[in-house]
Amino acid sequence: MNPFEKRSLHLNRRAFLGKSAIGVGAAALSGLLGMSFFTRDKKSGLIKEHTGTKGVLNQLHHPAKAKRIIYLFQSGGPSQLELFDYKPLLDKKRGDNLPDSIRQGQRLTGMSSGQESFPLVGSGSMFPFQQYGQSGTWVSDLLPYTAKIADEICVIKSMHTEAINHDPAITFFQTGSQQPGRPSMGAWMSYGMGSENENLPAFTVLLSRGTGRPQGQPLYSRLWGNGFLHSLHQGVQFRSAKDPVLYLNNPEGLDPKNRRKMLDYLEELNAMQYEEYGDPEITSRIAQYEMAYRMQTSVPEVMNIDGEPDHIYQMYGPDSTTPGTFAANCILARRLAEKGVRFIQLYHMGWDQHFNLPTQIKGQAKDVDQPSAALVMDLKQRGLLEDTLVIWGGEFGRTNYSQGTLTETNYGRDHHPRCFSIWMAGGGIKPGIVYGETDEFGYNIAKNPVHVHDFQATILHQMGIDHEQLIYKYQGRRFRLTDVEGHLVKGILS
Repeated sequence: MNPFEKRSLHLNRRAFLGKSAIGVGAAALSGLLGMSFFTRDKKSGLIKEHTGTKGVLNQLHHPAKAKRIIYLFQSGGPSQLELFDYKPLLDKKRGDNLPDSIRQGQRLTGMSSGQESFPLVGSGSMFPFQQYGQSGTWVSDLLPYTAKIADEICVIKSMHTEAINHDPAITFFQTGSQQPGRPSMGAWMSYGMGSENENLPAFTVLLSRGTGRPQGQPLYSRLWGNGFLHSLHQGVQFRSAKDPVLYLNNPEGLDPKNRRKMLDYLEELNAMQYEEYGDPEITSRIAQYEMAYRMQTSVPEVMNIDGEPDHIYQMYGPDSTTPGTFAANCILARRLAEKGVRFIQLYHMGWDQHFNLPTQIKGQAKDVDQPSAALVMDLKQRGLLEDTLVIWGGEFGRTNYSQGTLTETNYGRDHHPRCFSIWMAGGGIKPGIVYGETDEFGYNIAKNPVHVHDFQATILHQMGIDHEQLIYKYQGRRFRLTDVEGHLVKGILS
């Protein structure tokens, strides 16, 4: 089409009304996002986008107990039977077949469904348990540092989920759906509450690979994606490499002054494009460019832990001086919390012990035990634990029977969604308690079940959000993190 004819189509009555409708929609969207998309630049006269940090909620639904979340996600499914859920009966019945009355026809994965028998195996003989704290919380010798903070944490032994394989199970925990495409929990937080620091993202992600099974299950960036929410709310991954955030630094030969000029001109072009077409994602891109520019100074500062005192490194353990380790990431998580980042997500891979579990879990537990406990105590000594919710746990648990051959010194465990353990600390959660129970076989929940949606509803509640009221309408349906379920777990709230 001739460019002049194409231009004229944008100027007729139908096009004008269409553009006006888009503009009204964009204005409504900007209101929902808590952003001012329509600030006019005095110099150029062009409409410019403003980077806002306010979320969609004008005010919280109720007083919040937590201002921020640090989620220490243990990817792969830690075995609750080796860590928190002590079952002496399994040691007594070692090698006996799992009774059908206990299994109740539960679905198994393809990795163990073909076994002729399901020999029970406990962990007490290899990894003894002891009781700690005023509550008498059972903790394995694999976690000596976590045992010391038993009076600071709430151990939930009755978590359960429907997903039995890694990808849907992790996706379920992070997004509230087993199917990909929904916004992650951190994205919902950013959408609802915005950011406390305009120079850093509201939602950040740190990855580490464990020593238990270094080449275990991979992770996908959609786990911290924005789904159908505005792209401003996606998680920003920080790396341990020379460039903590990809494409953040200026290209060689481009100084900060020229970079600023380039962004100003680019912003003018984008603003003209926005006036022409009214696409809200154009303003999102402008906001991302501006955030990246501000992060050029804020990210190196927060990522540089060289200035931490020696006693902090000693507190978090010997790995804390090695970039990219779980211990180093825990220090970074504390620093990000101090800077007002709303949702800090750590993923630690390597918990998928289908075989050689006794050897693999030793290294994996050592990776996380000291730094996890140190993070809780470090936050407490700085006065931050009271309003910081710390969460530790994976996507499901492990079976009470051995996957593959059971020997005197070796065994593995398959995935088990029916019951598993996590812990929480700070942010208005009751410290020093154990919530929920499993049966004597450690296979089914006996008391106070906590579903994934219950868990998510409770997290939102601690942040001052009613999970039924944080909603986003998409393709004609109203979506929320907890889908159409979720009940508040009142028994763990202080």
